[in-house]
Amino acid sequence: VTFAQTAAPAFEVASIKASSAAPGSASGIRSDTGRIAGRNVTLRGCVQSAYGIPEALIFGGPKWVDEERYDIDAKAPGPAGDREMMIMLQSLLAERFKLVIHHETRPIQGYALVAGKKGLTAKRSEPGTPSVTSSSRRSIDAVSCSMERLAAKLAGVLHAPVADLTGIEGNFDFKLEWTPDELQSRVFAALEEQLGLKLEGRKVPTETIVIDSAAKPSEN
Repeated sequence: VTFAQTAAPAFEVASIKASSAAPGSASGIRSDTGRIAGRNVTLRGCVQSAYGIPEALIFGGPKWVDEERYDIDAKAPGPAGDREMMIMLQSLLAERFKLVIHHETRPIQGYALVAGKKGLTAKRSEPGTPSVTSSSRRSIDAVSCSMERLAAKLAGVLHAPVADLTGIEGNFDFKLEWTPDELQSRVFAALEEQLGLKLEGRKVPTETIVIDSAAKPSEN
């Protein structure tokens, strides 16, 4: 049986130029429906956006992937959501930067999310409730949230890997709140007081990206 190959989504037009921004200028990638604009970005920063993984978990690559900065403008063939746009960015990096990567699970110093002495106190969600979880500098507001999803949100707040080792199945509704000063200790205390969960410092298996090779792009 033969299957037709479907090409990965790609931008219709894309421009990559060396950035002329002064050292220390703001850097980032903005996406609107069908367009992305990267300003003063490094290749490692682009990989972070394209694959949704923190820069601290992207290893390898030549020295310039953290030093050379670029302005990127790209337009999709039509309206496209964020996820599709990031897949297009992956294709663009492979094509123009000759980027070759692989995924690798490595033990990284982080935290294990475990049940505390009193056990999980969050309310179990009604079956069929849509899952909506949002986080800010001072809270995680969750409806129909799994422990795995909570661990991912905590990783974003703490800027460190968090593995769900609670062994608790199912989805829960809760609001976890803390004061943003002394963030780490406040989050630890809030977790135990409000949800009956704990974070233990240890090395946890974490998915990382390794840059095998890359080349500086030619000017447009």
